[in-house]
Amino acid sequence: MAEQARLIKKYPNRRLYDTRTSSYITLADVKELVLGREEFQVVDAKTGEDLTRSILLQIILEEEAGGAPMFTSDLLAHMIRFYGNATQGMMGKYLENNIKAFTEMQAKLQEQTQAIYGENSPISQDLWAQFLNFQGPALQSVMGTYVDQSKKMFSQMQEQIENQTRSIFTGFPFPNYAPAAKDEQAAPQAAKEAKPEAPAAKSGRSSQK
Repeated sequence: MAEQARLIKKYPNRRLYDTRTSSYITLADVKELVLGREEFQVVDAKTGEDLTRSILLQIILEEEAGGAPMFTSDLLAHMIRFYGNATQGMMGKYLENNIKAFTEMQAKLQEQTQAIYGENSPISQDLWAQFLNFQGPALQSVMGTYVDQSKKMFSQMQEQIENQTRSIFTGFPFPNYAPAAKDEQAAPQAAKEAKPEAPAAKSGRSSQK
């Protein structure tokens, strides 16, 4: 039977109460639970509302206010713009999947280095740092290619929508919807039909003379 997630209650005085240890804890203690990969849930002591995300965001805010923030202002601005956008759900899933893949690679590399060099070896961290330094330019190249392909795909979709719109409204007298090729072909034909022909009687008199 799986162990039930650790329950932490938040009271109106903003204090956090750990029901497992029957003691009050701080955000720093909750951070240690996160680092220890321990499952927990923070709920409002009065209403039972789930406040886990709110507490985690508070921890991130404190970390960002420290000396080495992880997110730049530009990145945070981009993230804010995704809220309310049609791609909000997709972007959240995209970031989550990438972070999971990143942590899985780190865990596998640590397991391999620990098996070779033993636990708590500084070589493990050195190898991970070398891996990140190597992957940095590669990831930038991949992201650049991804952005270029996305722009190209968007342009193609936009052109396709415009063509479909023209085909739908071709029968309506809207300006700029009639194909230019037809106009150019129709112009010489119309001029030919409008040109007057020489009278037949006049040419007959000339031949009699």
